[in-house]
Amino acid sequence: MSYEKVVQATERVVGTKQTIKALEDKQVKEVIVAEDADAKVLQKVTLLAEKQGVPLTKVDSMKKLGKSCGIDVSAATVAIKK
Repeated sequence: MSYEKVVQATERVVGTKQTIKALEDKQVKEVIVAEDADAKVLQKVTLLAEKQGVPLTKVDSMKKLGKSCGIDVSAATVAIKK
């Protein structure tokens, strides 16, 4: 389900650094994180999303999340922009 959201999103940012930047700029309506990503990598994104009340959805695979974004590498996080 969440993979389809990522595919259908017109505006999204891929990757932890870009997700954090978008969250700090308050441009995010939902964050998708891969459960198989390193917890340290996800920690700041998770805290920022919770602090701002942005919904956080978990998916099982970084590889599938990257594919959903149309990239050939894995992605730990994706932010769907407002």
